[in-house]
Amino acid sequence: MTGETGDDVGASSKGHGRRPSCAEARFPLVADAAAHYESFYLKACAPGGGLGVWLRYTVLKPPGAAAAGSLWCTLFEATSGGPVAVRQTFQGPLAEPEGGYIQIGGSRFTPREAVGDAEAGGRSASWRIGLDHGAAPLAHLPRGWLYRAPLPRTKLCSPQPAVRATGQVTAGGRTVELDGWPGMVGHNWGTQHAERWVWLHGTFATRDAEDWLDVAVARVRLGRVLTPWLASGALCLDGARHPLGGPGRWRATSIAESLEGCRFELPGRRVRVRGRVQATRSDLVGWVYEDPAGGSHDVANSSIATMELTVERPGMPLLALTCTGGAAYELGMRA
Repeated sequence: MTGETGDDVGASSKGHGRRPSCAEARFPLVADAAAHYESFYLKACAPGGGLGVWLRYTVLKPPGAAAAGSLWCTLFEATSGGPVAVRQTFQGPLAEPEGGYIQIGGSRFTPREAVGDAEAGGRSASWRIGLDHGAAPLAHLPRGWLYRAPLPRTKLCSPQPAVRATGQVTAGGRTVELDGWPGMVGHNWGTQHAERWVWLHGTFATRDAEDWLDVAVARVRLGRVLTPWLASGALCLDGARHPLGGPGRWRATSIAESLEGCRFELPGRRVRVRGRVQATRSDLVGWVYEDPAGGSHDVANSSIATMELTVERPGMPLLALTCTGGAAYELGMRA
């Protein structure tokens, strides 16, 4: 079942102590002849919305070639002229630091902190952010063996689907202080990106707790066949996780996507989530994600989108949730 138990969540096999295996970096064990990409990422937003940061530490390894590491930083601010985005690629050393995640040159990302700096195209960014441990890991794939199988070609999990981020980010000459911002840490890897995908994440302040949604929805190419939208992830309400999507629920999964947002319907066991996410064009950043064996995807991302949900559960009243200016919306496509 998708939730805390996918991907054999438990002891690490690499001697770093007990931590979820879905958080382990895969790139140190990739064969020289193999293709591989991998990403660890942090999204965090100010509680009032309209201000957010999105960091990525990535690895790209073409078949038979050495791996390169890239640092990505985007600072979103709704009241400015648009996001400030910096990406720098390094041919230097890549490593898995003590405690987990990834180190690219002198920049590191661990379960406790993200520290780094990047410079490209006349723009620069630096960050030093401390992370609490937050919620237990979320394994998106419904069975642990899927993380070891050749398919799907993209594996996805959230080692920390809900964290608090505290520290400082400087980008484009603008310095922002993070004071316990709600956020998440994600991890994906594989040999090829999905043909088309949508990623959704939102944190909702409700009563004395914070609920959250973390879902990826993808269409995958299998030869000449393009699958329907397949969803994976969960909605957390009052600390209880409700898995969403899965291969057996594709007929009831609905995505109507555009560059600036989408409407979605996500079924689960005894739960159904309907909603929409919207981002103004000025609050989007565009990137190119390369596939390790060739080709690329265009990607639009906003970490300060607005998300509205309606949650249906048998025998319970409808629940409405809203995340204003603090949700993540990402659309990946070959276009």
